This record gives sequence, C-alpha cells and structure tokens, in this order.
Amino acid sequence: MREVIQKGKAAKAASYLMTGVTTEEKNVALCLMAEQLIIDQQFILRENKKDIEAGKTKGLSQSVLDRIMLNSERMKGIADAITQVTELKDPIGDTLETIEKENGLHIHKKRVPIGVVGMIYEARPNVTVDAAALTLKTGNAVILRGSSSARNSNIALVTSIHRALEKSGIPTDAVQLIEDTSRETAKELFRLNDYLDVLIPRGGKNLIDTVIREASVPVIETGAGNCHIFIDETASKKMAEQIVLNAKLQRPSVCNAIESILIQSQWFNVHGDELLHKLLENDVEIYGDDKVKEVYPQANKALEEDWYKEYLGLAVSIKIVDGVTEAIQHINKYGTRHSEAIITEVEEHAEMFLKNVDAAAVYHNASTRFTDGFEFGYGAEIGISTQKLHARGPMGLEALTSSKYFIKGTGQTRN
Repeated sequence: MREVIQKGKAAKAASYLMTGVTTEEKNVALCLMAEQLIIDQQFILRENKKDIEAGKTKGLSQSVLDRIMLNSERMKGIADAITQVTELKDPIGDTLETIEKENGLHIHKKRVPIGVVGMIYEARPNVTVDAAALTLKTGNAVILRGSSSARNSNIALVTSIHRALEKSGIPTDAVQLIEDTSRETAKELFRLNDYLDVLIPRGGKNLIDTVIREASVPVIETGAGNCHIFIDETASKKMAEQIVLNAKLQRPSVCNAIESILIQSQWFNVHGDELLHKLLENDVEIYGDDKVKEVYPQANKALEEDWYKEYLGLAVSIKIVDGVTEAIQHINKYGTRHSEAIITEVEEHAEMFLKNVDAAAVYHNASTRFTDGFEFGYGAEIGISTQKLHARGPMGLEALTSSKYFIKGTGQTRN
C-alpha cells in the first residue's frame, strides 16, 4: 500500500509541472518514446515471453494469451500509434466559450488537463503505452496498474518510457506503474482521493463491476462488450455473412467483437442454414434458441445467462426474432451499451435501430470491429466508455480534459 501512496504523491506533483509543458515539448517526448520502444524491443519481448510462459503454466485461455502477447509487428503498431498521437491537435488551451459581460468582464472557458489519471487494466500491455501517450499529450500524469498476467511486460514498457522521458523536458514521475498487482494495492488505488482525479478500469466485466462498486474516486466506466448484429429480412446474404464473420472472427478476444446474432425469421428460413455452417466451419461454438436448434440440433441450448455473456472467444449466441422492434428490445435488455449493428436495405429500419438502440456506437451495414480509437482517428485510445456522462465511446484526447474558466477584469466588484 505504501507503494500506491508514494506513487500517488509523485504523480500529483508531476501533474502540476505538466501544466507548463508546451505542445512541442510533449510531441518531442512522444517521438522519443516511440523510438525508445523500438530500441528496447528485444528486452521488452524477452520480458513479455516470461509472461506468456507463466500464463501457459497457469492455464490461461488462448484468448487471454493473445491479449498479452507482443511481437515485432505489434511493437511497431504500438510505436506507430504514439507517432499518430503526436500528429493530433493538442486540445489543451482550446477556448470552448467566450462571454463578454456588460460590466466589462471577459470570461473564457478553456480546456485543461484533468490532472492525475488512474488506469487499472487486465492483460493487454499495449494499454500501458496507449495510456501513457494520451495522458502525456493532454498534460496529465498517469498511474498505471496492470494485471499480474502482464507484469513483466508492463515493467519493461514503463522502463523504456522512462528512458525516453529522461531525454525530454517531461518529468519521469508523470508516468507511474504500480508493480504490486495484489488486490490490496488495487483497493488502495480505488480510494486514492487525495492524489487521483479519475480512475478508468479497462478489462472484463468482473473488474469493471468491482471498480464501480468499491471506488470512492470518480470512475469512467468502460463496459464489457456484449455486442450484437441484427440481420433484417432484407439484408444482403453476402453482406451479412461477410460482416458477421469479420465481427466474430477477425479478433474474437476483443470487446468490439460480436457475441450475439439476432436474425429475422424469414431471412433465417432462407439463409440461416448457410450462415450457421460458415460459423461452424470456422470452429465457432453456437448457443441457439429453439428455432436454431431445429436447423442445427447439435447447437448448445441458449440459456438466459447466454444472452448476457461476453464469450471473448469462438462462441456466439443466436436468437431468431420477428423484426427490428424485437431486436431492439433484446439488445436494450441484454447488451452492455457498447457497439451494436443492423444489416438491412430498409432505411426506415436502419434509422429506427440507430435511434432506439442504447449503445455508445451503432452501425448500419458495417462491422462492430471499427469501434476503436485508432479507427475513429483518435490515435491510441484510453478506453471505450459505455457510460453517458463526460465521455462515451472511444476516448481520445478530448476525453482526458476538463475545463476551467478564465476571467479578466479591470477592477470590477459585485454589488
């Protein structure tokens, strides 16, 4: 626990220094980070291999091991994402509103850093770098707390980041890693109100629910991804198959992969058998309702819990529905407000779906896999918010800012 408090104090002190750092200085530091990560690549990959081997020994699933795993290609992608952040406009100092009062007061509302951002996350060591890059670009300090499954990787990455910051004008204390991955340090972080301005959990439903339930610091909820695709009666067979297979198979372990497919009954009667077989050919385990089991008796019977489940692997639940209204009702009951899609040629059905489905991102005739900060042009992302206050959807630079009023006068007093 002492580690958490010490690093909280250091991050808070660094956050005050960060307010005076210029955009140019931040961009130079980010470029140095990208270069240093490639210079240190072999060291980082050796440490990552330790995590992978330990994960195999512990019996971690292939999907979790995939999230932990780093290689040369992924390291290049991480470095490229940092470079993209340098090219993005720095939002700090932007004037959001100007008010000229009759008494001569000039009021300007401007973007400012939040201060100290906490990140608690599972597996994905790339989050370590993404969070550092985005918080530094926005003039914040960050306290990182990854999981034990990626501990060696995270320590190596932060070591490399610190080497880069030592060559820059940014204090190394602006990026803190809590190396103790015990539950006790996590709980200490949840209550670090004196030093932490906001906490962002990124991981599975259990982690997020725990943070929301136990944290006393403000939390931005990044929800689990029980994402759906609804195939309407008029959907193109080819398009529906392409989108479903991409959204399920392109990377099954991520939060914007689909976990459930809703199919309009008439479309299912004509094309359902072919779609099921394409999923089966790709080793996707099917949990279906009674109508699905009539076509494919070997399917698992979908229980109530399956409609809520985020499989994060090669499994999917499938339900046959009457139409767009039933699909919307099902998604709003079981979904996690992340990403939802409709495949249809009827514009009225698309508009009805997009308007009435409660989610951070809604799609018409496109894969849910695009819900991502990089794809949206934000560079690396800090997470995907499924709540409605402050930020929603992929969170880029602006989501890591607050606002402040600057008032200039000439001696005015209030009567």
